[in-house]
Amino acid sequence: TEVTEKLEEVMMIWIKQIRQVLVESEQMRREADDIGPSAELEHWKSRMSSFNSLLDEIKSSRVKKIISILQAARSKTLKQWKELDGNITIAANEAKDNVRYLYTLDKFFGPLAKASPVTMMEHVPSLMNTVCMIYCTSPYYNTSECMTSLLLKITNQMISTCKTYLCEG
Repeated sequence: TEVTEKLEEVMMIWIKQIRQVLVESEQMRREADDIGPSAELEHWKSRMSSFNSLLDEIKSSRVKKIISILQAARSKTLKQWKELDGNITIAANEAKDNVRYLYTLDKFFGPLAKASPVTMMEHVPSLMNTVCMIYCTSPYYNTSECMTSLLLKITNQMISTCKTYLCEG
């Protein structure tokens, strides 16, 4: 029972730390007003990396051994652990899925940033079709918050490109 108590203490520390990671991941992001769409992809790539690392740690043999011992001891901490494990898996899947969908926009980021306004406009119809496809098919990225954030970043990039073009001309 002494070993079980020590392992439950360790488990509670992990639970607290994982809850903190999940809470932080759900908080509003503070971003510059003129940030472009490539920052959205970078955000989700970073988040995917963090949650995948966390999943790898949770699935490690060390953690599995501790869980097995606590299961044998019928520890009450496992209920919280299983819930958090599920939440981490969902967050990791969301990040992975969002990266996959946002990569379909990656080919537009260069022309959006470096083209003249006229050339840039040639890419807008296919860009908007791709955004529409993401909205219609992504199980996670199809919220008004995500779409608003993405479209705002696309617009910021277009404005920045036009400003640069006007200043150079």
